[in-house]
Amino acid sequence: MEKQIRKSPIWRQEMGFIILQFVPLLAFFTVVRPVDWYIGIFLYFFRMFFITAGYHRYFSHRTFKTSRVFQFIMAFFAQSSLQKGALWWCSNHRVHHKYSDQPEDPHSANLYGFWYAHIGWIISPEFKATRYDLIKDLAKYPELVWLNKYHWVPALFLAVVVYFTGNVLHGTGIFDFSAGLGTLLIGFVLSTVVLYHGTFTINSLMHIIGGRRYATTDKSKNSVILALVTLGEGWHNNHHYYQSTARQGFYWWEIDITYYFIRLLGLLGIVWEIREVPKHVLDGGRETPRSNKYRNINPALKKENLQEH
Repeated sequence: MEKQIRKSPIWRQEMGFIILQFVPLLAFFTVVRPVDWYIGIFLYFFRMFFITAGYHRYFSHRTFKTSRVFQFIMAFFAQSSLQKGALWWCSNHRVHHKYSDQPEDPHSANLYGFWYAHIGWIISPEFKATRYDLIKDLAKYPELVWLNKYHWVPALFLAVVVYFTGNVLHGTGIFDFSAGLGTLLIGFVLSTVVLYHGTFTINSLMHIIGGRRYATTDKSKNSVILALVTLGEGWHNNHHYYQSTARQGFYWWEIDITYYFIRLLGLLGIVWEIREVPKHVLDGGRETPRSNKYRNINPALKKENLQEH
């Protein structure tokens, strides 16, 4: 497949992203304690859940329902990852599914290369604006529109909370301003950087490496390793074959931690109408030969899978 050319990323944002990778190294010049690492690990998985369950399975694909309050909570904590606004994320992701591995796809690694799919597209002038015409079902909520406009607010809030938590844990009081630096650098900044790359591997790697169970019009693949890193998003070929389900690990042996927590939220009454994988999709996956020769896609299933939200 011939590589395509797109506009270069905004250089100031590209440099800002590169510099951010090295900010955690400042931790060598301050005190870092084991609890700072525990906070960082917790915030990686905590925010990964809200990205996968919120940005992806709820906002982009509407695979379950919830209250307006919890909808805002999901957007808020997902945006604390510094991966732009929920509505921006959703609008671009819907384009990705409609044109996966085609020139209109925002981040096809097969067309635009690894780096562009990993980070370049996010800081490209082509995808700076939010496509509100594609998310009319979400744009009717003014609190989500506000949060999308000021997408940096949740991350700033979390950074402040982490910093002062470090002050309280390690210092002589809340105004011991040097005590929280290690917690901020490891607990927030480093976990944010690692979270970037964990999330972005789905765009940059999951159409290049892994195995395929289903015939799709793109090159989406499955990877158990990336499923663990991203709490279930690594079952990418499953997802591209049938996107209208809250579950991406279709079978019991395909670990999908995000789905398990969605089911737990369902038991608690926080979410409801959780959409499952239809039997004919499961049966079709069991029957697909383990080779590169896949059956033709069922046109009816393709139409069902690409429905407008």
